Amino acid sequence: MSFKVAVLPGDGIGPEVIAEAVKVVRATSDKYEFEEAIIGGIAYDQTGHPLPPATLQLCRDSDAVLMGAVGGPQWENVQPASHRPEIGALLALRSELTLYANVRPAKTLKSLLNASPLKGDHGMIDVVVVRELTGGIYFGEPRERRDNGNTAVDTCVYTKQEVKRIAEQAFAIARTRRHEIVSVDKANVLETSRLWREVVTEMAASNPDVKVTHMLVDNCAMQLVRYPGQFDVILTENMFGDILSDEASMITGSLGLLPSASMGPSKNGRLFGLYEPVHGSAPDIAGQGRANPIAAILSAAMMLRYTFNDNEGADRIEESCEKVLEAGLRTADIFEKDCQLVSTTKLGDAIAEAVKEG
Repeated sequence: MSFKVAVLPGDGIGPEVIAEAVKVVRATSDKYEFEEAIIGGIAYDQTGHPLPPATLQLCRDSDAVLMGAVGGPQWENVQPASHRPEIGALLALRSELTLYANVRPAKTLKSLLNASPLKGDHGMIDVVVVRELTGGIYFGEPRERRDNGNTAVDTCVYTKQEVKRIAEQAFAIARTRRHEIVSVDKANVLETSRLWREVVTEMAASNPDVKVTHMLVDNCAMQLVRYPGQFDVILTENMFGDILSDEASMITGSLGLLPSASMGPSKNGRLFGLYEPVHGSAPDIAGQGRANPIAAILSAAMMLRYTFNDNEGADRIEESCEKVLEAGLRTADIFEKDCQLVSTTKLGDAIAEAVKEG
């Protein structure tokens, strides 16, 4: 059985790092088929729109999407604003594919432990933040200025169904890890958080194989710094997840090496997701062989784990990244004394070879 992956290289360093991610996935198995399409600034230049209909259709026809970064300074002032790559490509794609769950793992790579702002082994973190992506205060209505501009109003709205569907993603992800969820809210103050806690509590009773605890968001922010190792999966709403995922990522000390996914409804019995590195398109180093492909490669590992249930392949990729870094290979962004400076392609080659040796 084969699986179809839509590959959207994007702009800047996107094509370089995504090429290495595809190379590494091919090293795990021949059951994955890849088809490329244009998106972002390059698509705007060629077709007049950053998300051409053919690209969107390819994504809909595929089992998963692997994407590089989009955008760059030459498209910052495109009019209308809806044709700018970040809006007309990335945000539009999330909307068109109903990608309501943002999944951000934050894992300290042992060989880069010294980069963590926390001292020693205290900086070891291995957590996945599951953030509701399309509801809450960022999308609630009304949002307006009143009283001649002296009063501002934002509205936070959640429905039971919105909470249920993001919680279902968290339960599915927890089952690929340690079977533990910390659901984060502000139930002592907010009505939306009280609804959130009620729904998650009901679902916990129906999913006894996963341990569920509740934590207030301010306490969670403190606990992530005090003892990050206590967390496995953090489930939370849009604004809290926006903040906590960045906090967790910075504990790793290597924000530019981190993967992410935006996930939607199950498709053919599997979680459907768009997988992309957290970093941007970095046009200043594009085409120079200096880009670090690890975030893209780890995004591909997420794809194997969450969409294709290929934990063995995902483990091999993640372990190979660690192995190559421990051997001292580095791209310029993470170069250290006594390490070997290599290009984007050379680092990808080394990780792919480590996967094959597996």
